[in-house]
Amino acid sequence: MPRPALSPIVAALPETTPFVGPEAIVRRDGIPTLARIGANENPFGPAPSVLAAMQEAARHTWHYGDPENHDLREAIAAHLGIPAGNVMPGEGVDAILGMAVRIYAAPGSTVVTSLGGYPTFNYHIAGYGARMHTVPYVGTREDIDGLAAAARETGAAMVYLANPDNPMGSWWDADSVARFIDAVPESTMIILDEAYGEFAPEGTLPPIDLKQPNLLRMRTFSKAYGLAGARVGYVFGEAESVSAFNRIRNHFGISNIAQTGAIAALADQEHLQASLQAVREALTDTAAIARRHGLMPLPTATNFIAIDCGRDASYAQAILDGLAAQGVFVRKPAAPGLNQCIRVSAGTDGDRRLLDEALAKVLAAL
Repeated sequence: MPRPALSPIVAALPETTPFVGPEAIVRRDGIPTLARIGANENPFGPAPSVLAAMQEAARHTWHYGDPENHDLREAIAAHLGIPAGNVMPGEGVDAILGMAVRIYAAPGSTVVTSLGGYPTFNYHIAGYGARMHTVPYVGTREDIDGLAAAARETGAAMVYLANPDNPMGSWWDADSVARFIDAVPESTMIILDEAYGEFAPEGTLPPIDLKQPNLLRMRTFSKAYGLAGARVGYVFGEAESVSAFNRIRNHFGISNIAQTGAIAALADQEHLQASLQAVREALTDTAAIARRHGLMPLPTATNFIAIDCGRDASYAQAILDGLAAQGVFVRKPAAPGLNQCIRVSAGTDGDRRLLDEALAKVLAAL
């Protein structure tokens, strides 16, 4: 029977989900998730003031969120100390990355990223018909010199750098990032993903420059602010580059509840600092657990920790699968050179006890 044809770009793509969520594992294996420490969520959650504001906003959920996100843009701009015209909110960094690719990478153009970097960005590159050029990591860090060189050599439409990095938790200092930016051609749009910026050491994030038209920086409320389920992120940069998002964005994409929650989160910086401290303490304990079991935790500037399992990718996968069988959800990098690691998000006291117990059982069995 005849049916409508898919577009050529979509017809060439497989049906896929960049991440397998813990819910899918439960449906597949029937094993309940007891410790959810694989998705880089913040288990310490949003502030009570944020929950109260969102609960009040829920009374008005019968109407759409402001399509201009006016109050949210103003709040983010005030937080950053920049004009509101240099900020654009969106439905999490994932959606903003997709819009950026659609805006700045024409079908058939080249986009440079790291081999083993954030899979959702790769998903958007393929989805909009661009070509992906990858640069391997150097050790546990993205190769900023290699990325800049590849952007020059390929005439790339875009180049992507996550700082701090996911999945390794590594980071570059602000001076190194500035050197990377200067080395990228002016015709290449730089995507600087700073989703984990709040967790990073001082001196990691470069000063804000609103004059550079080929630089877009992205941040989120999902990590430090504990609002992953609300789906709110934002991009900021030179005004004309940011305003281009108005050409294609989903104007009703952020609900009134989510907008209200994000504004309230920015207003409660005391809770943010307490949450950051709780994450640091959790990761310190997680690192100690890893060492106690003969594994090597890596330095991190995020809310998760990469743990080198000391052998090859198969061994790391066996540990991950063994933990899943115990109800402990973690993830691992997929690319060669990184895939001997597992990645564990900051967890509660209870999460870490379960991790400790499960690791002992899994490693004994292996």
